[in-house]
Amino acid sequence: MALQPSFQRALVIAGTYDAPHTLDVFLDYVCPFSAKIALAIDNVLKPLFAPGGKYAGKVKVIFRNQVQPWHASSTFVHEAGLAVARVAPEEFWKFSLALFAAQREYFDIPTATLTPTQIRANLAGLVASTLGEDKAAPFQDLLTLKSTPNGGVDVTDDLKYTVKFSRQNGIHVSPTVLWDGLIANEISSSWGEREWTEFLEKKVTV
Repeated sequence: MALQPSFQRALVIAGTYDAPHTLDVFLDYVCPFSAKIALAIDNVLKPLFAPGGKYAGKVKVIFRNQVQPWHASSTFVHEAGLAVARVAPEEFWKFSLALFAAQREYFDIPTATLTPTQIRANLAGLVASTLGEDKAAPFQDLLTLKSTPNGGVDVTDDLKYTVKFSRQNGIHVSPTVLWDGLIANEISSSWGEREWTEFLEKKVTV
C-alpha cells in the first residue's frame, strides 16, 4: 500500500521501498501480541529481506501505527514513535523495539496516575537512553503542546494520517497484517521461522 514520502525512510522497517511485495503490519506499542510479532520481524523477516537474504529486493515490511483507544496511553506512545520518525528516521525501528520491550511501563495501571506531560517526559527518557541525549531535546520539542488550547503537538497531523489510514482500510485491532493489500488472517503473532518461511514460499512470486 502507499506510504506518504515523509514516512518512507522510517516506516519501511525491512526490505526496500521499491520491493514489489508488501507486508503492512499494524502494531500498537502497548499490545503484547504486537510486541511478539515485532520480535519475529526483527529476528526472522529482516534477515530474509536484507541484502544477501533469500527475498532481498522482493519484499518490504511497512510499520503501520495502530492506535487502540481502549489503551489510554496508546496515543502518547504512537506520538513518540512518530516523533522519532522525524528526529531520527534511520533509528525508528531501534526505538520501536525498545518501546515494545518497555511497554509494561505504559500499560493502563502504571500510567493511571500520570499526566500526559509526565508520560511524554518518560518517553523522552527512553529516547535518551536508546538513541542518545542529543535526540531527546528535539523529540521533546515535537511533543510540546501548541499555544492553542486544542491544537495538539507537532506530530498530531502525522498521528491523524495513521489513524485515518487504518480506519479507511477497516483495520480494527493489532496486530493485523496485510499481504499485498489484503488482510492475511492466517498470520499469527506466535509465528516463528518455520511458519514465516512456509508463508513466504507460497506467496512470493517474483
